[in-house]
Amino acid sequence: MKKMPFLLSTLLITAALAGCAEKETSSQPVEAAQEPIDLQEEVGAYKEFAIEQMNEFVLETEKFTEAVKSGDMEKAKELYPLARMYFERSEPIAESFGDLDPRIDARLADIQEAGQGEEDWSGYHKIEYGLWEESTTEGYAEVADQLLMDTKELRARVETVDVTPDLMMTGAVDLLNEVSTSKITGEEEIYSHTDLYDFQANIEGAEKIFRILEPEITAKDQTLTENLEAKFEALYALLDEHRIGENGFVSYEELTAEDTKQLSEAVNQLGEPLSQMGIIME
Repeated sequence: MKKMPFLLSTLLITAALAGCAEKETSSQPVEAAQEPIDLQEEVGAYKEFAIEQMNEFVLETEKFTEAVKSGDMEKAKELYPLARMYFERSEPIAESFGDLDPRIDARLADIQEAGQGEEDWSGYHKIEYGLWEESTTEGYAEVADQLLMDTKELRARVETVDVTPDLMMTGAVDLLNEVSTSKITGEEEIYSHTDLYDFQANIEGAEKIFRILEPEITAKDQTLTENLEAKFEALYALLDEHRIGENGFVSYEELTAEDTKQLSEAVNQLGEPLSQMGIIME
């Protein structure tokens, strides 16, 4: 669930203000206004990506909720982080629906911060609490049913989203904000400690937006493209150090302070050039 962005949004605002200041002090002749870039093809490609992710999210959530309802604790724990990755990759779209996002992805702290009680809590993190904190699936059948219904409603409503270039570029930065504010701190998955799965998915979601826009970005600033590619590669290399098996990651609790520091720095180093995408595409 989206938290208040801080560092990367600050970078974006700072970069924008720097651009304004530069315009105010420049003595160069004013260039003729450029034609707006037509990004309809890119917008369509991103919506197609989001729909693909949501299709898989529904399928994997169905498997997860079936495991919960059948009392298969180990299977439910195995599926939990993998199913959530589809949601995390397409979170800029999912968060367009302010009512559904908290029903699917709110932590108890989010509910309490909104002035609600534990009885209002639903979704993935409530079941996470049952699986890892209470070590049971008993009493979670209704929560599982509601989660699957909410997931299917989200998939249906994605068709109605008005995807814009601004949503894409802001979304890429917001995904890194998600990593900075909750994944790198271990606050997102406080019971399962599967934060690195969400971390990887958020980065993949941001990279997807970059890849869709890459030809236009390269046409305007090839150095920026090269910088982004290098920063993504460096961040993935750090994440790979914490992989186990084909699709897994170690528990967040196994990370050292130095590990989280390195990951945090790599995220921040990626955030600065990523925030430049929106500026050069204006």
